[in-house]
Amino acid sequence: MKRQDDQKMDRKTVEKNRRIHMKSLCFKLSSLIPKQDYVFKDSISLQHHLERAAAYIKRLKERIEKLKHRKASCAADTECGREIDGAEKSGYKLPVIEVRHQEQQNLEVLLISGLKKNFFFHEVIGVLEEEGAEVVNASFSVVGNKIFHTIHTQAISSRIGLEASRVSARLQELIK
Repeated sequence: MKRQDDQKMDRKTVEKNRRIHMKSLCFKLSSLIPKQDYVFKDSISLQHHLERAAAYIKRLKERIEKLKHRKASCAADTECGREIDGAEKSGYKLPVIEVRHQEQQNLEVLLISGLKKNFFFHEVIGVLEEEGAEVVNASFSVVGNKIFHTIHTQAISSRIGLEASRVSARLQELIK
């Protein structure tokens, strides 16, 4: 008799642990679903929660498949590479040059080019020096398929100064 009671107790304990584990798993699942897709209310049954979670997962799978298909078609299409690069979408072509006055005698030159740049950096420095600028600082960084060059210059003579429009025009000629 005692043995049967122990077995019943073991079954009850196992069932209780199973239910606790299932509640824990359902709670974890509900925490992974975004708030707009998953509204947690006590009045909604567990079955309804699971259906919403399954629908959300199905939408994610479909989106992943669409993105994989789009990626594969873009990899095969060379024109799409330019579109992903962002230059064609935003309406400008690389390389891009922007010259700004920081103060009366200081200029900041920003050059954005592709990985296959169409100009030589030393030529840009040469143009700046010919226009009466001394390079104080120059740096670059690579982000995606673009190279960003930033050059800070200072006028050699404070009386002469620097003319941003003239420097910009000469740099535009250089990259053509």
